[in-house]
Amino acid sequence: MKKLCLLVGAGMLCMATNAQNKLTPEKLWQLGRVSALGLTKDKQFVLYSVAIPNMDENKSKRKSYKMPVGGGDAIEVSNADSLMENEKISADGKYIISSNEVQVKNVKGSDIYKDLPKSNAYVFISLNYRHWDTWEDGKFGHVFVAPYANGKAGEGKDIMPNEPYDCPQKPFGGDEDFVWNPDGKHVVYVAKKSFGTAYAVSTNTDLYEYDVEKGTTRNLTESNKGYDISPRFNKQGQLAWLQMKRDGYEADKQDIVVMVNDKTVVNLTRLRDDIHVESFTWSEDGKNIYFTAPINGTLQLFKVNNIGMLMVVPTITQITKGDFDVAGIVGEANNKLIVSRTDFNHAAELYSVDVANGNMQQLTHVNDAAYSNLGACKNERKFVTTTDGKQMLVWVVYPPNFDATKKYPTLLYCQGGPQSPLTQFYSFRWNFQLMASQGYIVVAPCRRGMPGFGTKWNEQISKDWGGQVIKDYLSAIDAISKESYVDKTRRGCVGASFGGYSVFALEGLHEGRFKTFIAHDGVFDFRSMYGTTDEMFFENWEKGGAYWEKNNAVAQRSFSQSPSNMVDKWNTPIFIIQGGKDYRVPIEQGQGAFQAAQLKGIKSKFLYLPDENHWVLSAQNALVWQREFYSWLDETLK
Repeated sequence: MKKLCLLVGAGMLCMATNAQNKLTPEKLWQLGRVSALGLTKDKQFVLYSVAIPNMDENKSKRKSYKMPVGGGDAIEVSNADSLMENEKISADGKYIISSNEVQVKNVKGSDIYKDLPKSNAYVFISLNYRHWDTWEDGKFGHVFVAPYANGKAGEGKDIMPNEPYDCPQKPFGGDEDFVWNPDGKHVVYVAKKSFGTAYAVSTNTDLYEYDVEKGTTRNLTESNKGYDISPRFNKQGQLAWLQMKRDGYEADKQDIVVMVNDKTVVNLTRLRDDIHVESFTWSEDGKNIYFTAPINGTLQLFKVNNIGMLMVVPTITQITKGDFDVAGIVGEANNKLIVSRTDFNHAAELYSVDVANGNMQQLTHVNDAAYSNLGACKNERKFVTTTDGKQMLVWVVYPPNFDATKKYPTLLYCQGGPQSPLTQFYSFRWNFQLMASQGYIVVAPCRRGMPGFGTKWNEQISKDWGGQVIKDYLSAIDAISKESYVDKTRRGCVGASFGGYSVFALEGLHEGRFKTFIAHDGVFDFRSMYGTTDEMFFENWEKGGAYWEKNNAVAQRSFSQSPSNMVDKWNTPIFIIQGGKDYRVPIEQGQGAFQAAQLKGIKSKFLYLPDENHWVLSAQNALVWQREFYSWLDETLK
């Protein structure tokens, strides 16, 4: 019999009262979305924006504000950018850097054949012909350096002329991918300088240093074959960045490294097996680095010191603790850090953190009024013994006004990734408070393949998607189902991306545990996924090779675990959601699963979102998603 342990966080008691209302999709989409912009030049104010979705216009309206870093009244501003230091201007004020799209390759028919200007054809001779949600058109993001004087930029110089490489990195890179050295003479930028098929099969992203005066470029990280990203200088000119070691492995342990001198790089977090760094910033004095990392089911704030001292082991200190996420670091002012914080019951707000003791003070209160009228949902940590004898953290979220003497329908939530942490996030789609507020208990296991529990735990999922991780899911739902308040006749399973794969796999393996399934952009057929996805390094690493490698036992085992091989065992209602512009998990994955369910006579539904990628970004489509999601659960589970 599996052992079940329970830890209840002191601050997680249910706050709902009879006067409070439940969270609905419509109310969720009325909440303000707080995004930090930075600190003012004098470090006296924090700048942030609040976006509120407008359903009629199908987009968000955004306003910017400033607030004293010690707390106080928010003042609306229209010139937030001008109030902050422009980090794209060199320290001596002589130059400014920017990024622009540059036509490097002729890919479109109208570019290849100038006499056919109305052609919309594409001609490709290698992979990486589409990425995330965009077809490649021969344009690449390049960094430009321009003279700067009297508040105006002169003509810029392309520092990557004729190179078919991107900076910022696609699809998620931004201005943080190119930064000034405080000496004002060098620009460091991120690029993966491979093209076509070589680009699609590699993660070897490097940092390059461009000498403004000489016009020369050198590779600072040539010896490292994995990711090198997020370059940051302190005021003294010392460079730090995030690094992964292995090429092709996008979820390798991510560490902070610093360059001590031209030849020596020190890894600051290598000795902590449970540390996978998400983001970081230098302290104002340049002696410490603050960073965020998942730990035991949350995202917390850490500090590392003894930086760049070759004979001294760096010291890592955890600053914050609690059942919440420190979702991002804004900056440091008056010996305090300004951060963004979430939990299962609260969207992001800004807080200040006393770095000496971890005490936190809430600064913004954008959604306080809305939450005061909503029933909060108690959530608990439970530890379940897995089939291989490990202790697995499982988050359990309960409906407002939960009554343990009653029975509730229960949802097993399957996290995406596959190697992404399940922490106290607040999603406007996969929202645990919203699920629980509709009367469901939510069971969210931190199964194999999640950072924050050690490297071995994180890596055990790779090349074995259908192995221990599936057993972890079943261990979680079986353990929680022993509680008297779980209605075992009304259990569902939901998830997206790798979570969607998990749903498809469990449809064929659940042996009657679940009454309904929902999969969003899930991987259904491994062969077609291998033949149509964009980032081939991911498939090669996760599957262990190609499906045609008959002598590759690891790859053959992986491809045998495809949910499409288990459709003969499908017998449970399933709702399938698919984005039309999702090139990471392309459309045929959702189509194949829906077609299989229909041809087998299984009750099923297909929600197709033609203009959405791997996510759902437009307001009205998101609300359709929510309404269809809960309509399906009402129809098949309640």
